[in-house]
Amino acid sequence: MTQFAALGLNDHLLKTLEKQDFTTPTPIQAEAIPYIMAGRDLMGLAQTGTGKTAAFGLPLIHRIMAIGKAPAPATARALILAPTRELVSQIAETLAGFSRHTHIKVVTVVGGASLNKQAEKLAKGCDILVATPGRLIDLLERQSVTLAQTTYLVLDEADHMLDMGFIHALRKIARHLTSTRQTLLFSATMPKQIEELAGTYLTNPIRVQVSAPGKVADKVAHSVHFISQGDKATLLREYLSKHPDEMALVFGRTKHGSEKLMKLLVSWGFTAGSIHGNKSQGQRERTLAAFRTGELKVLVATDVAARGIDIPGVRHVYNYDLPNVPENYVHRIGRTARAGAEGKAVAFCAPAEMGEFRAIEKILKEPIEVIGGTAHLGEAPSPRQQPRGRGPGQGPKPAAKFGAKPAGKPAGKPGVRHSSRPASAGGRPRREARTA
Repeated sequence: MTQFAALGLNDHLLKTLEKQDFTTPTPIQAEAIPYIMAGRDLMGLAQTGTGKTAAFGLPLIHRIMAIGKAPAPATARALILAPTRELVSQIAETLAGFSRHTHIKVVTVVGGASLNKQAEKLAKGCDILVATPGRLIDLLERQSVTLAQTTYLVLDEADHMLDMGFIHALRKIARHLTSTRQTLLFSATMPKQIEELAGTYLTNPIRVQVSAPGKVADKVAHSVHFISQGDKATLLREYLSKHPDEMALVFGRTKHGSEKLMKLLVSWGFTAGSIHGNKSQGQRERTLAAFRTGELKVLVATDVAARGIDIPGVRHVYNYDLPNVPENYVHRIGRTARAGAEGKAVAFCAPAEMGEFRAIEKILKEPIEVIGGTAHLGEAPSPRQQPRGRGPGQGPKPAAKFGAKPAGKPAGKPGVRHSSRPASAGGRPRREARTA
């Protein structure tokens, strides 16, 4: 099947897709849509940016349109769960575009926004509810919505939800759902936890995989620059100064460190903004809007943005801090080279990050091009392996185990102060998961 018309979608959807210049489905859409239309549970594995939202959204809209009547008050016919506010907004915007001029009602609920206003929207019922797990639980506990009539469940970016500690939230939500539902799970990677999640929530699922996990997008030229931690800010300044009129996305590890880095860049004359878990929903939306229009040329973000930003204008990605979860490297650099364009990504690797760097090369199954500095081979192990009591310049103390209190503060760097709280084994502390 090479055309949307061959997938069984109704005429209204086909006309809408044609107006939006969608003529040929992507591989994940061509393979997944027929199974979803047939009512099968499905596990879809594909890289970010391959059209997964349309893969599950189009058949859901098709089937809901056939019902022909409004949903009951405080109910949702379909529930789509996503790990971040940005991804929720992006999914909802895409679905609203597909369902234009229909009776389909799409509602979003995310942390950082008014709980009462979201409850008011849900009071009338909706066809498709797109939500972050934490905020949905808040509304379920207030009895502002019921999932007793929800017959479609979509878990989008499931691996990222697990990284962010949402597994307990998913279990809570599942108790509110009927067992006679169709469940779709989409993920960019397939760790063991995802297999266990699929076995718990899906019934005899079809597995569709269109790209190997850990594969970098074809048009992303990615490389590494080895540098001491204290010199990273100056190096970033040099790189950004080479392309002042092009949009760049910079990834940091902590919320506090990312905010400090953004302020430092602004003091150097760059038009920069930041998004992370300490920002309200309104602040994040305004910053993203300014970045999307080009008012801001540099956006500093934590991994909260790794899978929720689809901005074709991003030409450069800088991994200022290497990710704790190696799979996130692929998602971070996948924020460039969108819509067929080319993009560049540079990772800054300090001596204490060599463990993370080796883990990234392991999942990529190929070496990363070195464009600056010298690899710190044997100079300092990963923070997880670093013994206590190291001297100056030999890297920070080891990261504490999940749930343990930090033994001390890591060394700082000029202009950017790091959070003293180590990241959890899942990538973010569980306390933050409810507000993502």
